[in-house]
Amino acid sequence: MARLFGTDGIRGIANKELTPQMAFNLGQAGAYILGKNRAKGQEKPKIVIGKDTRISGDMLEAALTAGICSMGVDVFKVGVLPTPGIAYLTRNLGAEAGVVISASHNPYEDNGIKFFSGSGFKLPDELEDEIENTIKILDTLPLPCGSELGQVLTVENPENRYCEFLIEHAVNLSGLKVVLDCANGAASVIGPRVFRELGAEVIALYNQPNGTNINVQCGSTHPESLAHKVLEHKADVGLALDGDADRIIAVDETGGIIDGDFIMAICALALKEKGKLKNNALAVTVMSNMGLHKALKKAGIEIFETKVGDRYVLEKLLETKAVLGGEQSGHIIFLEHNTTGDGLFSALQLLSVLQEKKEKLSVLASQMQRYPQVLVNCKVKDKDRIMHSPQVLAEIDQVQNHLGDNGRVLVRPSGTESLIRIMLEGQNEDELHELAGKILAAVKSVEAS
Repeated sequence: MARLFGTDGIRGIANKELTPQMAFNLGQAGAYILGKNRAKGQEKPKIVIGKDTRISGDMLEAALTAGICSMGVDVFKVGVLPTPGIAYLTRNLGAEAGVVISASHNPYEDNGIKFFSGSGFKLPDELEDEIENTIKILDTLPLPCGSELGQVLTVENPENRYCEFLIEHAVNLSGLKVVLDCANGAASVIGPRVFRELGAEVIALYNQPNGTNINVQCGSTHPESLAHKVLEHKADVGLALDGDADRIIAVDETGGIIDGDFIMAICALALKEKGKLKNNALAVTVMSNMGLHKALKKAGIEIFETKVGDRYVLEKLLETKAVLGGEQSGHIIFLEHNTTGDGLFSALQLLSVLQEKKEKLSVLASQMQRYPQVLVNCKVKDKDRIMHSPQVLAEIDQVQNHLGDNGRVLVRPSGTESLIRIMLEGQNEDELHELAGKILAAVKSVEAS
């Protein structure tokens, strides 16, 4: 049986793969494992629950809440909030754990459940495995009754606590015109509010969630319409969040897309200049562009590389004691301030550099030159079979040998979907497409056999 938890919690089609029964079971198992360290006689342990704007969020929230309360653990229900806001509130409220109901940038039909520890970090694999194993023995566990049952507790204005945290670590944004794409997601209310309170002129886009329009042709995976609006409004910058607002993609004043690699380069160089880039290091995934490596190496900044997934970036930051890391997709972690990728916080740090240097975003982005990168996805039934196929491995080796030191090949299984992801990087984009096609053909050949 496949592992229940993926690289970013549990995901699936709501009410088909991710059912209320599964959510209830997860609530019970999570409450049992994460709440059992509270000493007897103390007040009941507490778990924070928040969600994004998907129509299935209410259903899964109710099931999770019931499961948690049935194990004698109280629930702080904070409603619609960005994932990093829920991680922050978990710490701020002194809870044993936090739970986010979201499938991030996925379509609205999907949903997901991920846990944070009381310190706001995503759970290690071992603890997720413990929760998963507990689900199998739920019918053997004693259940509390009477006054020992958990209950739902009210948190007054939870969004205010998170807003205050964001504003505390930002600079005045007066004079900046910002176009903000909220992806019809968790930051639809809080996002425009924060930037306006800091003095920016804000044009808010896709901030009218209806339960089914989250991420639809908008947000960090579709920044094209944002680029058009930046030009139309003659704005200084565009910012695109995803559904749960844990990632950010920017657009400069010329309409150029500024992905997570550029944002990390800009922030890392600015922090180094101020002597605040601890260990002069950055943690990135294998998907980060060669241009980022070259720009930071030139500045004397060391790069630590990890598997794809912001949880692995976080592990590398903790291991190396570096304070900044992230992904090309826009998950960026400023570890001295938050414990997970935070789209709003990262955007505010980027704009802080913009204000301090009094430079346009396109000028700051020119500190890094992007190498052409080609990405191809192929849907498959058995990811492991493809990744161990001699035919596919031989084709990958042949393409890498052809590119030599002027490029690289990365073929990997998706951590959240039934896909093989093929990435090529080099100097000639047309050639990269041709070479990616050869690997894709090998994958399809094995899939069909």
